[in-house]
Amino acid sequence: MTTPADVYDVRDPELPGRLLVVERDEWVPLLRALDERDFALPVSACPGWSVRDVLAHCSSALVRVVEGRFEEGVFSPEANERDIAERADWSNARIVDELERGMTEAGPAIARAGGVLDQIALGEWVHAGDVRVALQAPGAYAGRGLPEALTLLTAVTRARGHVPLHADLDDVDEPLKLGEASGERPPGRFIGDAATLVRLYAGREVDGGAGYELAGVEAAELNIFGG
Repeated sequence: MTTPADVYDVRDPELPGRLLVVERDEWVPLLRALDERDFALPVSACPGWSVRDVLAHCSSALVRVVEGRFEEGVFSPEANERDIAERADWSNARIVDELERGMTEAGPAIARAGGVLDQIALGEWVHAGDVRVALQAPGAYAGRGLPEALTLLTAVTRARGHVPLHADLDDVDEPLKLGEASGERPPGRFIGDAATLVRLYAGREVDGGAGYELAGVEAAELNIFGG
């Protein structure tokens, strides 16, 4: 596997866009091949939402970025529900079309934003994993975009001054240093596979069969997406 950047001293403004394009090329063909009934499957990581709802949320968020529409309260739970409701009479194919457009065009806008929108690209990649879990499709929180996702996760946790963590990954060549090593708190330690690390940072349920070690930090402290 390609090794993600271990040190992220200078922001790479093109990284979020690269992650979106890599995931687009993997995810959109999967979605276009689905049976219509698959869009109604529940997504356990997003209680109350179906596959269609998650896709509508993802597509609307990216198009807002592309079009620069950031009114007050945007991306709040209430705004997310409104975005989904506004697409209630759309066909599934139209939602996937909008998602493809957003994943194609959002990169430059995220790059210009100076870092404040970088986490959106990471969130889209995580939601792609959520949908894969619902569909019982391979590659959830892993796949071809994993090196870019890990590098972006490193960048986001450092930029936010998140709890420090050293991660020794079974399936990545070099260890990751996540969060801000301020010296006030010794880094926690994670040993396990990359997909499990992503699940922890995304606040997702960890696969019961995943063997991992976490020391010096609670799992809840790693969650970068909130409750």
